[in-house]
Amino acid sequence: MGDYKKPLPRMDEESRGYWEALVRHELYFQRCHDCDTNRFPPRAVCPACLSSATDWVRASGRGTVYSFTVTHQNQAPGFRETLPYVLAVVELAEGPRMMTNVVGCAPDDVRIGMAVEVEFADVTSEITLATFRPVR
Repeated sequence: MGDYKKPLPRMDEESRGYWEALVRHELYFQRCHDCDTNRFPPRAVCPACLSSATDWVRASGRGTVYSFTVTHQNQAPGFRETLPYVLAVVELAEGPRMMTNVVGCAPDDVRIGMAVEVEFADVTSEITLATFRPVR
C-alpha cells in the first residue's frame, strides 16, 4: 500500500456496500428483492423491474472470462508502469458480469471461458480492488 498511482474509485451511496465488503476481502453484488435479478455494478434501482428494494449477496468469488483485451499502450501515470495488462469482463458464477483485471498469468495465456477466482488488492487502507487470477 502507499505506492498506488492509478486513480482511485469513488464510493457513493449506491456502491458503498460493495467497497466496504472488498476491504473485508469479500465480494458482493446486488440482487433485486422483488424480481431476484442479480446485478453489477451496484445501482439504486433494478434495471429489470425498477424496484428500489435491494439485497447484497456474497459472491463465491469464482467466474469465467467473458471477454478481454490486452493493453500494450497507455501513457497515463500508474498504467504505463504495469504494461501490458489484461482488462476483462468476468462473468461471476452467480451471473453478473464485472469489469476487472486478470492477474497472475501472462497476458497471452488469458482465454475466453478461462476459469478465474477473485484476488483482493489492498491499494490503500480504505480501498481494496477485486482482480481475478486463473483458478489454482
